[in-house]
Parts: sequence; structure tokens; C-alpha cells
Amino acid sequence: MGSRGVMRGALGANVPSSTAAAAAVAVAFVCLWWCSAVSASVSYDSRALIVNGQRRILISGSIHYPRSTPEMWPDLIQKAKDGGLDVIQTYVFWNGHEPSPGKYYFEERYDLVRFIKLVQQAGLYVHLRIGPYVCAEWNFGGFPVWLKYIPGINFRTDNGPFKAQMQRFTTKIVNMMKAERLFESQGGPIILSQIENEYGPEEWEIGAPGRAYTKWAAQMAVGLKTGVPWVMCKQDDAPDPVINTCNGFYCDYFSPNKAYKPKMWTEAWTGWYTEFGGAVPVRPAEDMAFSVARFIQKGGSFINYYMYHGGTNFGRTAGGPFIATSYDYDAPLDEYGLLNQPKWGHLKDLHRAIKLCEPALVSGDPGVMPLGNYQEAHVFKSKSGACAAFLANYNPRSYAKVSFANMHYDLPPWSISILPDCKNTVYNTARVGSQSAQMKMSPVVGGFSWQSYNEETASYDDSTFTTVGLLEQINVTRDVSDYLWYTTDVKIDPSEGFLKNGHYPVLTVMSAGHTLNVFINGQLSGTAYGSLENPKLTFSSAVNLRAGINTISLLSVAVGLPNVGPHFETWNAGVLGPVSLSGLNEGRRDLSWQKWSYKVGLQGEGLSLNTLSGTSSVEWAEVSLAAQRQPLTWYKTTFNAPAGNGPLALDMGAMGKGQVWINGQSIGRHWPAYTAKGNCNDCNYAGTYTEKKCLKYCGLPSQRWYHVPQSWLKPTGNLLVVFEELGGSSNWISFVKKEIESVCADIYEWQPNLLSWEKQASGKANRPLRPKAHLSCAPGQKISSIKFASFGTPEGACGSFREGSCHAHKSYDAFEKNCIGQNSCSVAVAPEVFGGDPCPNVMKKLSVEAICS
Repeated sequence: MGSRGVMRGALGANVPSSTAAAAAVAVAFVCLWWCSAVSASVSYDSRALIVNGQRRILISGSIHYPRSTPEMWPDLIQKAKDGGLDVIQTYVFWNGHEPSPGKYYFEERYDLVRFIKLVQQAGLYVHLRIGPYVCAEWNFGGFPVWLKYIPGINFRTDNGPFKAQMQRFTTKIVNMMKAERLFESQGGPIILSQIENEYGPEEWEIGAPGRAYTKWAAQMAVGLKTGVPWVMCKQDDAPDPVINTCNGFYCDYFSPNKAYKPKMWTEAWTGWYTEFGGAVPVRPAEDMAFSVARFIQKGGSFINYYMYHGGTNFGRTAGGPFIATSYDYDAPLDEYGLLNQPKWGHLKDLHRAIKLCEPALVSGDPGVMPLGNYQEAHVFKSKSGACAAFLANYNPRSYAKVSFANMHYDLPPWSISILPDCKNTVYNTARVGSQSAQMKMSPVVGGFSWQSYNEETASYDDSTFTTVGLLEQINVTRDVSDYLWYTTDVKIDPSEGFLKNGHYPVLTVMSAGHTLNVFINGQLSGTAYGSLENPKLTFSSAVNLRAGINTISLLSVAVGLPNVGPHFETWNAGVLGPVSLSGLNEGRRDLSWQKWSYKVGLQGEGLSLNTLSGTSSVEWAEVSLAAQRQPLTWYKTTFNAPAGNGPLALDMGAMGKGQVWINGQSIGRHWPAYTAKGNCNDCNYAGTYTEKKCLKYCGLPSQRWYHVPQSWLKPTGNLLVVFEELGGSSNWISFVKKEIESVCADIYEWQPNLLSWEKQASGKANRPLRPKAHLSCAPGQKISSIKFASFGTPEGACGSFREGSCHAHKSYDAFEKNCIGQNSCSVAVAPEVFGGDPCPNVMKKLSVEAICS
């Protein structure tokens, strides 16, 4: 229904709203109904979600349970709580939970109930995004592949077979949550649910069937009577009472489709995903904080970071295609669960500042006051006297000095200052007070003794079948394997001219993607691959054919199924042709409609060579230097677990493309040979961010290191198996641990100070406190040396600081005295600490870098 339709209350109450007067009555009625309903402990109004009778400014973060291990969950959740989060958000991954029709799986990484109960035990809420379409750069958007083969089905539209399956699975999840009493209305942690996901653009393209589907999905969800609100993200016409929400890098411009709904941001993108062949995107902490503060100052009340911990696309869960195994997303908690500094700390400080403003923020709409051409103030006041102000400078290039409430404030470019009492600045988005860190990958286990097994290029067994013409890959494999063999024979007459002149014929293969390895008589003749932007590919190369019968074997390899786009279930993969030979006596010979033999998967997959039982079923050869760089090779070794319990990874930088397993568990796809394209110039935080703005690893592998969960290892006798498609040097594979190399602080002498304000507000401080530089290595590490320290006008960034024109000569002394040999330390940023003021009347700062070991 449109904005003039019927408004529904939390559990389905209907109220007419066809005129402005009726709308006002409706708003009042709904507010009264929501707030007085016994069964609904979560409701909403125009200002915020109302949890147990209280309006709340809620900070949320996405942590996807299958992208980490159950052993990691408690630590991730606690670090999220320590970072100032109130809510953990997760999708529900249908293809993981129902791998075949009616056969459910809720164990190990897919133990959804266990994950939610751990969040509850930590004292946090849950936003459960059931979908069940999730996108998420996840294989097939979270849909099980068997769904595609239900007769008459069309995904995500007004289609009976699809709606029946969607309702069945959604009901299954809701009933499971109810049985465990996990909704807030039952005393549990789930305060929000989501139906569908970013459907607005799809609806616009599909038209009337899309609008009918949206209405049905909303009614179906509300009819499940969870007692908590439902949301639809990127859905401007979300039917009442479903709340429409925003996703994006910035959402301050967003307004809900009804005046009585709160302004919510379900995906504040902390970075961007990594694709094989692409550089790795990063988003500066200053801009991330700026976007959140800007949303809050415009009346926003719910923010979810997508991602707060991205994690790992284990196995074959990455979609796209071409999405990398790492789903780090430049999140506040990195792929391994370590703090991504300074982003984690800077956002933690932001959350503290926002919470100090909460009494004023939830009380009404802000007053807006211009302070200059690019500057303005947003002021919130409550009836009880609470006052909070946000002073914004939108200019990406210039500082601004503004006057507000008879006081002057200096605002850096592209920044917002937060004043919880409308007087004192406690936080500025461009002034990072938290430490930053330089990380390193330190080798811990290497020099493995490898054995190898060569995959046959044209093996035949009971699963091989022959037909005329070329078949689409996914319809043949049903995605049980990335690999599909296309094999045909070509007869070359002894009279062919190329046999005498050496001008070999050219084989041209047109493929819908994603990668293709071409073998002529068992020898690799060449490789071609597409990209996320264009999965289709063309192989065209001269091939060495001989007189008589020649075998052409095409190994088509999928790199994840599509996860987004209208009717992505209809997208194709594999060799669809034409396939032709040119340069023969006859000219061009079309091979497309010959007889082709098909084999799904690899011989090694059929033999389960990635498992302990499978490896013992074949004869393995010792790997010599001469045997390196061979395509289609399986490698195995055994090893003892490295000492310690820190995060581990495999360094696969010397390999080409394939898959990796530890003790039978799939680490994921590796593809170091696909180097990153892009422009990796210096990144300035100021100005509008896009996923192409700040990049790293240009010219290097898009992903070199592959996360190995500690819980997948045994003390001794671990089995490591690698399948290599292109050829690589297994002798260079090693285990590394990710750890802090150095920590840095970069703080102005009069930087906004939360601690100072809190002490003054409590009456414990008589004068403003100087900010402090806090340095902290990881547990088990100590500060071994001070690499750099300068109080004055230092330049550069962590890892590359340098002295400026002004430098206090005792800058190193305080840190060497207080920090060497300590796990953590703090030093006040004040001239007297560093031997006096090196340049009076100049705004100074301290830059310091300490080595951790």
C-alpha cells in the first residue's frame, strides 16, 4: 500500500489514515496502542525504538555466525560490547541451514540458537535479518541451489512456488526462535527482525509483481506475531507497520516513509568487500565516524555497522562470483577477530559521546542553526533541561572557526564535534584519540615435507556422460563442485597444411565464466578468466594438434554463484560456445555441436583426497623441485600446531589458484595469481567516500593470507591438503601468525577529551585535563623500543612518522621511561612532559610509535 493506505500497528491493528487529520489521530492511536500493549516490549515512534518503555539510541554491528567459528564467538561478542555496541545483527543463511529440501542443519558454525544465546549472555540485543534472501556476497545470495529447480519458480517476485518456500523457511526460523523464547516479547534478546533484503531496486525494475510481492512479504512476516518490529532495508514503500531503513556509506539524507517511523540505518558500510583481481578497499576511521555523527545529528536513532566483524568465506560460501575468501571488510574487528585500530577505538569513543547525548537526542527533533557557508549546528533539548549539540564542518578542504552559544570552536575539515552539554567538545570525528597499530604476519611453521598426486585431465567413470552440444555448468553440477570437465575429440587429417608449416590452428572458446583451463592431449595449453564486473571470458590461442585423434579437455571452474541482481537464478556459467578451430584446410571448424563428454568434479574430490581417509587411498609421490609448478596437482603434508593461541593464517603467496583444507575443513578458495588492479594512491579521509577511493595491495595478490581457525587444529598430526589448478610452489607455503608490530598515537595537545568531560561533569576535576597518549600491545607482548616520538609539528602517519619544523628535544624520554618493558602505558600530552614548549603560539601534537615484541 502507498502512503495514503492503511496503517498497521505492531500486531496488525488497522487505522484509517486517508486525510491529514486522520493521520494525526492514527499516529496518536498507534503510539498509545504500542506503548500500552502487554505483549509488545519493543515498539517505536518517530524518534526511536522503544525497548521496555524507553526510547533508545542503539548502536549495532553485523557479525555473521558462519563466517567465524563457535570458539571465536564469545570473544567477538565481548569485543563488540567493549566497543560500545548495544546490538548484534546477523543474517540467517538459508543454504547453510537447509542444504537439501527438508534436511536441516543447525550445528557447528551454523548453530544459530547458540550464537544468539551467547549474545544474550553478554547483555546485548539481536537484530535477526531472516531475509531469507541475504545477498551478503554469499553464494547464491543465501538461497539453496535446489530452490532453482522447483518447477515454475521465479525468485523474489509474486510467484507462488517461491513464496511458499520463502514462507515455509521464514516460519521455521521464527518458530525456532519462539521455542527458545528468544524474542524480546518473550524475555529474549531479539528486538528486531528483517524480511527480504534491499528489495527496493528489484521492485522498481520488476514493476507490479514486485509491488505485490513486497506487500505479501510484509503481511506474511507481521502475521508471524513475533512481538517485535519488522524492517525492510532499501525499501521506500515498506508497508505498515514494517519500518523502511537505509543502507549505504552515508544515510543522513534518508527519511522513513511515514512520519511516525524512526530513522534507522541498517547497513553503515565500514569498508567494502574484496574481489579476486581487485585491490583491497579501506575506509578511514575519521570518515566512518563523520558519517555516523552526521546521521545522528539529523535525527537518526539506530545505526548498524556492516560489518563489525566480517570474517571468512570458508569453503565455497563466497558468492559474487569472484568474491575473495577474506571478508574482512575493513571492519572494526578484523577477519581474525583482532582490533582494527584506530577504527575500533575511534568508534568506541564516538559511541561514548553519543550515549552522553542520549537524553537530549530521544526527546525531539533538533533545531538547526547555520554557522557559515559549510558549517551548521544541530541542537537537541529535552523538557528536563538536557542539551546536546553537534557542530559540523562539511568543507573537505578547510578548517573553520565558528561561534556557537557565545563560544568559539575550531572545526577540522569534514568533521563534526559533539557537545553533550552544548558547551564542551568531548569528541571530534577528525581527531583520532585512540591508538593505531601496524600489524605483521610472522612465520611460525614452514619447510613442510610435501607429497603430490596428479589429477587426471580426462578421467572417465560412472558419472561421466556424453551428449551432443554444450551444456550450462550449474544445471549440470548443481553446485556440488566448482569444476566441470567438457571433453571432445578432434580428428586432424595428415594432409593439414599446419602440420608442415608449423602455423598451428587457433582454438577459440566462448564461456559464460568464470575461469577456463584448456588441455590438449593432456597438456595445459592455456588459461582464461573473467572478473566480478564481467564474468564472461574468451580463450583464443594457437594449439598444438597432431595428425589423428586429439583430445580437447576444457576444465570450467566456477568461483561462486551470483548473489545479486534481478532473477540471478537464471544467470549462466560454463562453456556455452561457440567453440571453434580456425586455420585448418577447411577454414573454420565449429566444434560446438559435436559430442561432448561431461564429468562433474575432480577425480581427487571423488576420492576425498582432502580427508585423512581419502589421502590413504592413493599413491602419493614425494615432491621434487622438478615437480613444482605442475597444474592440476594435489599436495598434502602433516604438521604440528604452532605454539600459542594467536590467530593463524596460511601464506599462499607462491601458489596460483585452487582450494585448501585443514583436517578436512575447507579454508576456502585461494587465488594469489590474480593480482589486484586499481589506483592505490594516498588516501585523504576528507570528502565523500566510495569503495574505489582508498585502496591497498595494487599489483599484489588480492589475497595472500588465508585464515586458519585455531579450533580446527590438533596438537600434532594435522593434515594440510592443497589443490592447485595452475601450478605453484608448495615449498613456499607456510603458517604465519598475525600480531601487532607497533602501536602509535597521534594526538593534539588540546584534543577533545571524553575523560576530561566526564570527570568535570562528576565534579572530580577542577580544570580541563590534558589528553593522554595510550599505547597498548597485545596480551603477551611488551613495548621493546620507541621507534619515533615527537611533540611539536610531526608529519606522516603510523609507520612513517617524521619530524616537522618544531620538535621537543625530550620527546623520547617520557616514553622510554614509562613504556619500555610494559604491556601498556600512557603519557600526558603537555609541553612540560617533553622538556618545555618547543614553539609557543603554535598548535602542537604528539606522534609516537612503539615497537611491540
